[in-house]
Amino acid sequence: MDYRFEQMERNQYLSVTGRIKSIEPVGYGSQQAYGCMMLMGVEGENEAFVNFMVTPATFVLDYAQLQVGMNATFYYRADAPAPLIFPPQFSAVVIVPEQEGRFVYVGNFDEELISADASLQLNMGDAVEVVTTNNQKFLGNLVNKDLVVSYTNSTRSIPAQTTPDKVVVLCQNI
Repeated sequence: MDYRFEQMERNQYLSVTGRIKSIEPVGYGSQQAYGCMMLMGVEGENEAFVNFMVTPATFVLDYAQLQVGMNATFYYRADAPAPLIFPPQFSAVVIVPEQEGRFVYVGNFDEELISADASLQLNMGDAVEVVTTNNQKFLGNLVNKDLVVSYTNSTRSIPAQTTPDKVVVLCQNI
């Protein structure tokens, strides 16, 4: 018998969903940077606590004002270095405030617009809003770009297919 296995890539981003319990301003290197970065304490599932460093480069979907008590999903790079401390601490790349009926995928897409982990395929139409993190219209190709995909429904196929409501290109990761 000939068994061949196709190696599937993993998503480059991991996430933690929970309630923001604390927001503390932090500085890095100089007094001038104080307040430009925040350390957010998030209580996730099973009362697990995680700290996230939020910098000016962190993209917040809908440009929402984050507040203590709000539910959100924090995405961080799976391959990013993290200090070995407790509670764990990661640098947030994307933060998505919870919104009823909205689904979000953060990751890289190939030439067929299938996610790296083969869980989602994008069906792009003219009505899909495609922007950069500073809310400017993106005029390039989405292939092999890190994207924040916001959608409200998808098929139950493998991969699931969706026509997104909005796609944000994470240009800072290029």
